[in-house]
Amino acid sequence: MISSTRHSIDVDGRRRTFDVVEGPQSPGRALVLVFHGSRQSGAVHRRFTGHMYDSLAESGGAVVAYLDGYRGNWNDARLESVFPARMANVDDVAFARGVVAGLVASHDVDAGRVHVVRYSNGGQMVLRLLHETPSMLAGAAIVAATMPAPESFLALTPAPAPVPVPTLVVHGTHDPIVPYHGGRFPMLTRRVFRVDGLALSAFETARYLALRNGITAKPVVTRLEPAQRRTHDRTWIEQSDFRQDGRPPVRLLTVHGGGHTVPGPGRAPFFIGRTARSVSVASAVAEHLGIGVAPRP
Repeated sequence: MISSTRHSIDVDGRRRTFDVVEGPQSPGRALVLVFHGSRQSGAVHRRFTGHMYDSLAESGGAVVAYLDGYRGNWNDARLESVFPARMANVDDVAFARGVVAGLVASHDVDAGRVHVVRYSNGGQMVLRLLHETPSMLAGAAIVAATMPAPESFLALTPAPAPVPVPTLVVHGTHDPIVPYHGGRFPMLTRRVFRVDGLALSAFETARYLALRNGITAKPVVTRLEPAQRRTHDRTWIEQSDFRQDGRPPVRLLTVHGGGHTVPGPGRAPFFIGRTARSVSVASAVAEHLGIGVAPRP
């Protein structure tokens, strides 16, 4: 049995809000911060993903927090972005820190087991946190977002020393918003979401994160066979594992035929592409990041 409660904190003079989902009380629980995509809220993203991340809290192994962006956006690290959070110079890094500190104090969360899961613009915030606050993170998952190219990356100066973090990257090959193969954002993305600039491909993003973790070995690539065949699922999953002894792993799940969506039970608008049903991002997060919970697919 899980419960959901509404919370708020003051960050830099702004009231910031988030929803907390938890199950049975248990000591030293993991914390999963979920960051929504552009023009969403935490509650909207929770529905958008079919409440699948709630399953991480069901056994009491984790507390899940759905954070709300500023006017539907996060102040990520893309240099050319002109959406509200960037224009208002919102400190979303401080927001994340504040949520972690508060929940460690109030919900018996283990400060060494903080994971971040983010989609689209929220995925870009994961990339920012990996570069600015890596010591805060025990694991990260990035869905439908890719690393900005060096000339489009708003890097912190001086940058903190890299800290290896196990990371999961999930991206659809038919993503019409954030192209799987990288390059400049499409005209629709630039006009509607007010972002621009160049980005790496999903594979290059995973390789970049692997190198930050000290992994130089080539990835092991396999095709995942679904546990059960779904008649209407026209996608299939290719898994690329970047691994090296003594180094936190990086995994890329390429959703062939997938769109700008989050694989799992959620239902996305048709115009952003297909949603894979053969894999759940919540399950992949639990497995790859070692949260210790096996949620329902």
